[in-house]
Amino acid sequence: MSFEKGFVISRHSRDLGRVTEIVLWLQTDVGPVKLVVTGEKPVFFVPSIDTDAALDTLSHINIYPERKQLELCDFAYQAVTALYFSTIGDAQRASRHLISEGFDPFEADVRLTDRFLMERFVCGGVMFAGERVVKNGFTEIRNTKIKAADYQTSLTRVSLDIECSEKGVLYSIGLDSLMDSRVIMIGKPPEDTSELSWIEWVESETALLKALCRWFATYDPDVVVGWSVIDFDFRLLMKRSAVNRVPLTLGRGKEKAHWRDSNTGRQGFITIPGRVVIDGIDALKTATYNFSSWSLESVSQQMFGEGKAIDNPHDRMASINRMFAEDKPALAKYNLQDCVLVNRIFDETNLLDFLVQRTRLTGIELDKVGGSVAAFTNLYLPRLHRAGYVAPTLASENWIASPGGYVMDSKPGIYDSVVVLDFKSLYPSIIRTFLIDPLGLLRASNLRRTERPFRDLEEGFSIARNISSQP
Repeated sequence: MSFEKGFVISRHSRDLGRVTEIVLWLQTDVGPVKLVVTGEKPVFFVPSIDTDAALDTLSHINIYPERKQLELCDFAYQAVTALYFSTIGDAQRASRHLISEGFDPFEADVRLTDRFLMERFVCGGVMFAGERVVKNGFTEIRNTKIKAADYQTSLTRVSLDIECSEKGVLYSIGLDSLMDSRVIMIGKPPEDTSELSWIEWVESETALLKALCRWFATYDPDVVVGWSVIDFDFRLLMKRSAVNRVPLTLGRGKEKAHWRDSNTGRQGFITIPGRVVIDGIDALKTATYNFSSWSLESVSQQMFGEGKAIDNPHDRMASINRMFAEDKPALAKYNLQDCVLVNRIFDETNLLDFLVQRTRLTGIELDKVGGSVAAFTNLYLPRLHRAGYVAPTLASENWIASPGGYVMDSKPGIYDSVVVLDFKSLYPSIIRTFLIDPLGLLRASNLRRTERPFRDLEEGFSIARNISSQP
């Protein structure tokens, strides 16, 4: 079997009938590749002593998982049984039902795709093989076999920004990339367009959305960036595509974009198969940047001394409406300038390189906001399993207390030569130096109770060393 290498750009999973499907989109030396894995079974664990009762409870909602006894135990040293489900939906329903009935399923919060990758120690780079089918613009691999690999490639990027009315009706869409920069604008072109070749004129909002889909199919970027690009730009694009009944086929293979709201409805998530969407504000915060204001105007002024191209910064909506009615080329210039500023910020801060390296170190998605817990889970959980343990579900967190540190009372005043020591970024070093990973603490606690020999404690601590020694 011949293996090739690629870098994971996006990951998705879903149920197809009574089986699961995992789709990994990669960028490779020969272009985009779509890996399809079918039949992977979601799994979580229950204490073996409770397995019969748990299965009986699940039978009341017509869910019948496959049980398998493994050489694993929980943090109370109880043997556990793995329950394998045919679909993601069954696993989620089963977990909710068991919790409501007083059971404690372990690792029920680990997503199928994440488990599939982390158990193979995949951190961005993969080696893959399978049955190849060449399609329009990409290669699809089925019956896929993958394993971890050290691989890095350059990713193409486009900065996207929309302009609209106060009621959310689209005026234009700006796109800036090394491949092509343009503004798609609703309206009739002026008589002299010799210096406006970068503006694509369309007749209606429907035509605007279709032109956007054509642009993505033609230039095929890996990464889409912007400023509040998910909760504003893409939220509105999805709404206007529904109003105009135009499928937003922005994904590779002309697959449709999908929108999902959080449980609270305060945050939205966009999925574009084969691409990743990264918000500039979230990316800067993840990279520990801090600004007094997170508006694009403020950040770009602080970084470059240059802001948005508009004549009335205190009433932008009025200026946008006026330009759309009276001076569309000026609005197009303003629209494109916002795209250019975002790209300049990404270039100046090397944000995309930072996110790629974070993925290569931890395995978490490129667009993951924050992600310190997810990064720890990705690296730690598969090694915990190999040490013979399963982890508690994150929401429970009641297996061990974490008292925190002593906080001194502040002394108000004005001081010179102030030094701020932030231990957040030092956590991995502290864990490694003092051997205080969860399994190490568990073994230490058990040592105090049972007076186990020190070599057992060292065996438990070895998992922390394994994590710290990752590249």
